[in-house]
Amino acid sequence: MTEKSASVHWEGQGKKGRGQISTETAALKAYPYGFGSRFEDDRSGTNPEELLGAAHAACFTMAFSFACDKAGFSTDKVDTRARVRLVQQGDGFVIDRIALTLEAAVPGIDEAKFQEIAQGAKKGCPLSKALASVPEITLTATLLK
Repeated sequence: MTEKSASVHWEGQGKKGRGQISTETAALKAYPYGFGSRFEDDRSGTNPEELLGAAHAACFTMAFSFACDKAGFSTDKVDTRARVRLVQQGDGFVIDRIALTLEAAVPGIDEAKFQEIAQGAKKGCPLSKALASVPEITLTATLLK
């Protein structure tokens, strides 16, 4: 069993407020976020959706590599991108889609087995399970030659 933590400090009201995100490993240490980095084009900070996408892509990539290993295939290179869409719904917002894009070099695997393993990793990774309430989680998987 493992448990990881992150924390946020926030100052100010609503749109004018600013927060800082820190992780227990210090991968993020007082990293800024706020209204501008979440809803506008302020690139000086991060936002929850970007962090969720990074976490989902990392979890899925590791699950894919482990599943290939279990099936007897070695992953030479795996690149994953997660696009998380936040849309307004009524008075609030909801994440309605996460689109995963995988490109991987896996010597000796055929396309059908590659797709089977990729879909299984998408379904089985802990973050995918935790995000089961997201209406649409897609995967586009490309086997690199």
